[in-house]
Amino acid sequence: MKIFFLFTFSIFLLSAFEQAAASAHYDKILTHSRIRARDQGPNVCALQQVMGTKKKYFSTCRNWYQGAICGKKATVLYECCPGYMKMDGMRGCPAVAPIDHVYGTLGIVGATSTQQYSDMSKLREEIEGRGSFTFFAPSNEAWEQLSSEIHRNLVDNVNIELYNALHHHMVNKRVLTKDLKNGMTLVSMYNDQKLLINHYPNGVVTVNCARVIHGNQIATNGVVHVIDRVLTAIGNTIQDFIEVEDDLSSLRAAAITSDVLDILGRPGHYTLFAPTNEAFERLPRGVLERIMGDKVASEALVKFHILNTLQCSEAITGGAVYETLEGNTVEIGCDGESLTVNGVKMVKRKDIVTSNGVIHLIDEVLIPDSAKQVIELGGAQQSTFRELVAQLGLASSLRPEGQYTLLAPLNGAFSDDTLRMDQRLLKTILQNHIIKVKVGLNELYNGQELETIGGKLLRVFVYRTAVCIENSCMVRGSKEGRNGFIHIFRQIINPAEKTLHEMLRNDKRFSVFLSLVKAADLDDVLSQPGEWTLFVPTNDAFKGLTDDDKDILIRDKNALRNILLYHLTQGVFIGSGFEPGVTNILKTIQGGKLYLKTVNDTLLVNELKSRESDLMATNGVIHVIDKLLYPADLPVGNDQLLTILKKLIKYIQIKFVRDSTFKEIPLTFYKPIIKTYTKIIDGRPVEVTEKKVTEERIIQGPEIKYTRITAGGSDNEEKLKKLLEEEVTKVTKFIEGDGHLLEDEEIKRLLQGAGTEYTKVTKVIEGEPQIIEREIKKVHLEEAPVRKVQPTRRTQGGAARRRTRLA
Repeated sequence: MKIFFLFTFSIFLLSAFEQAAASAHYDKILTHSRIRARDQGPNVCALQQVMGTKKKYFSTCRNWYQGAICGKKATVLYECCPGYMKMDGMRGCPAVAPIDHVYGTLGIVGATSTQQYSDMSKLREEIEGRGSFTFFAPSNEAWEQLSSEIHRNLVDNVNIELYNALHHHMVNKRVLTKDLKNGMTLVSMYNDQKLLINHYPNGVVTVNCARVIHGNQIATNGVVHVIDRVLTAIGNTIQDFIEVEDDLSSLRAAAITSDVLDILGRPGHYTLFAPTNEAFERLPRGVLERIMGDKVASEALVKFHILNTLQCSEAITGGAVYETLEGNTVEIGCDGESLTVNGVKMVKRKDIVTSNGVIHLIDEVLIPDSAKQVIELGGAQQSTFRELVAQLGLASSLRPEGQYTLLAPLNGAFSDDTLRMDQRLLKTILQNHIIKVKVGLNELYNGQELETIGGKLLRVFVYRTAVCIENSCMVRGSKEGRNGFIHIFRQIINPAEKTLHEMLRNDKRFSVFLSLVKAADLDDVLSQPGEWTLFVPTNDAFKGLTDDDKDILIRDKNALRNILLYHLTQGVFIGSGFEPGVTNILKTIQGGKLYLKTVNDTLLVNELKSRESDLMATNGVIHVIDKLLYPADLPVGNDQLLTILKKLIKYIQIKFVRDSTFKEIPLTFYKPIIKTYTKIIDGRPVEVTEKKVTEERIIQGPEIKYTRITAGGSDNEEKLKKLLEEEVTKVTKFIEGDGHLLEDEEIKRLLQGAGTEYTKVTKVIEGEPQIIEREIKKVHLEEAPVRKVQPTRRTQGGAARRRTRLA
């Protein structure tokens, strides 16, 4: 029991000590100063003095190691710590300073002017007598800085004005720095006037924003703290000051319009950075009128100038970030004697102390993002985008009452060639960077589609450390404005226009790979909607491949599919979306693994460099490589195939296991996109199956004859019979796009089915089409069951019956 009591008591003492230490920042900084000066002898403290001034600080670690305060170089001084003094012939400060009454202590700490005025005002007798006082004594320099008019009024009426002024610096009890809590209020000995105390983490203690420069000089009847300015009486609130100050009439109007003025009349500890009338006049007239006419924007504007903490200028010795009442932050710092806001010198007058806070007058209006139009959110790094939007007339389409999202590329994304484009084309590009709705960063999700004001749909891809839209990924700096968000992107966004198959077909570099894809019956995978990442070897990867070699590859379809599908993975993976320097493992459709990482903005695939990455397709993305990929753990069991692969692949050792075979990879991994819903036809519900199919339309080439047949006509059967008797090369019915071969009778039945949209019979007269345009269509099949097509049967004579392809 005794042990438990001792343990509990120890915990209590430790807790009490920690709480005291947590609030005694001044004492903690003083201890550090003593440690820094330990080589100078006992009881010596190290201070920093700002060069060119008389300002001295017991410094924080940050200021000490920077060798500067408020950006100005500081020299190191060594002085006796408060309460100690030197002795002749001895190092350091080994003697304790004599303890005297408050009046005598004023002389000990060098506050001789305050001591003199105490004599003149008949205060001496009181502070030499019985009692327990705290005297916040202005230094000699503080009295010298007092305006001549105020100084003259005090000296001319010493028995009342000077006596009351000195009493205003006194508290009728002893209060040490450890007892001066941040935000507390003391009552002075003059007319119960308030003394606002702030005790900051950097060790600065202020009284009505006057800094304690020498604290805790104990007296027999109290304690003396030397401060750096003469205190003046306070009585008004911040609201009272704004209402009577002529130079703040514009701020007053904004505060009244936004219902914020009343907040500044309530009890609290506020800091107001108050823009003068001149500051408001500098704003563009349109901007000021818009904000003043919008209560939400004007409220955000005024609250952005208010901190919910009291920040005296003397407590600011370096930059720090503070939250405003509006919710966003500002950086308050200093540059020599000047205060800075967000790095800009703008404070004209400091430390107007009121009963509920402090006011600093500034000559610039701070406009928060929440009060800005979305186009105004762009910073210096997005100036090119912002200027182009204005020049091309797109800014006027961003209505103040609308909701938008800007996808703003960095200035470096706009090359000279881009800027020299035809303005109509450039306008189209910029329209792809403006979304019709307001979408924040935390509202974006993988697979999301965003519609631009130009009607394009942009896809969103979300990765572990990146969010990308089409080919471009975001960088830090998203902002929310009054009518939208702005997100910053590394590159210009290029919406996809073609499928993977079309991109391969239109680029001669990929002709060999495409021919192998066709031979493996993988065309449809790359043609139909989906989400794929395809690593495409250029023709250079197949150097040395003979026609015979190619035939051998094509004959072994399983081997060919295994090789090609090792280049394909499910999902869209943008190269710039990968975390730099980190290996990402992707499972391919073949089943093997690909190892990807980005180094110096270059994508590596199994340590092979991608020559060109992030080529966007409507159904995926292409990364170009110049080597054929092959899974290192997949053995080859055929000598001929091994020889061919060794010709093409020299960067890994291919395993050989005689008679081993490649697994069969069915195309079940690929499924067309299907939607099913109910539609009312002729007053009765009908189940509708909707598929996205691809129509290839000849837009240039040899002459083509065609006949269109619409379902439901009485003579459809006769027309079809006549057409089928001709030399018809192909009959195409755009229903499913699966490419099944149908018998003539089956086509006849389908043409007579319900809800058929259209059927096309084509006959090519000569040659092959030169240019084909592919278009995705939604096609309905109503009440028409989809039946599995049987393999083609031969007639008794052995001749194949005429087949027709359903595309």
